[in-house]
Amino acid sequence: MKTAGGAPVSLRTYVLIDSLQPQLASYLATSSQGFLPVPGDACLWVEVAPGMAVHRLSDIALKSSNVHMGEQVVERAFGSMEIHYRNQSEVAQAGQLILQQLGAAESERLPCRIAWSEVICALTPDHATLINRQFRKGSMLLPGKSMFIFEVEPAGYVVYAANQAEKAANVTLIDVRPFGSFGRLTMMGSEAEAEQALEAAERAIATINLNAAPLGED
Repeated sequence: MKTAGGAPVSLRTYVLIDSLQPQLASYLATSSQGFLPVPGDACLWVEVAPGMAVHRLSDIALKSSNVHMGEQVVERAFGSMEIHYRNQSEVAQAGQLILQQLGAAESERLPCRIAWSEVICALTPDHATLINRQFRKGSMLLPGKSMFIFEVEPAGYVVYAANQAEKAANVTLIDVRPFGSFGRLTMMGSEAEAEQALEAAERAIATINLNAAPLGED
């Protein structure tokens, strides 16, 4: 698949989630512009450049399978889409058709770079309140709890990191932002729970990078 100028469309993010965890599914539903995902749905997140190319990929996925579209965001540089369905094979099939249209393999997606990963322990009331005023879609941060913050590039991979962290640790999802140049994740728990979530998120990114093109290759 090429742009009007003949340049190839770049596959930035391609990640299949086998089963959306309850908090992440509920969070995505709060911002969904399309069909709402529910816990247990399989989910595919795709990000391409330039952004307008995502319209053709969305059209192909929806016409050729039974998947539902939850998100489509078109920015100047990047375009993102999220599709989901209860049957994982339907989502996987739609994903393969997207790859065929791009003339790309899953291994040609960009690797993920962790830009920031940290646990901040025993939040003060002032700090927790300030963060709660910024984030309105997830749960609220509580003073005294530990906060896990995570930032990745490309942005879409943060959804997979959030899902794996929720699977692995008894943490509360505060915020996840999978659009733009960087994806950001905020979670809350005890110090041990936050550390466990951090480790799970880092493992998730390592798994992605086992099957991704070297940096600089599209």
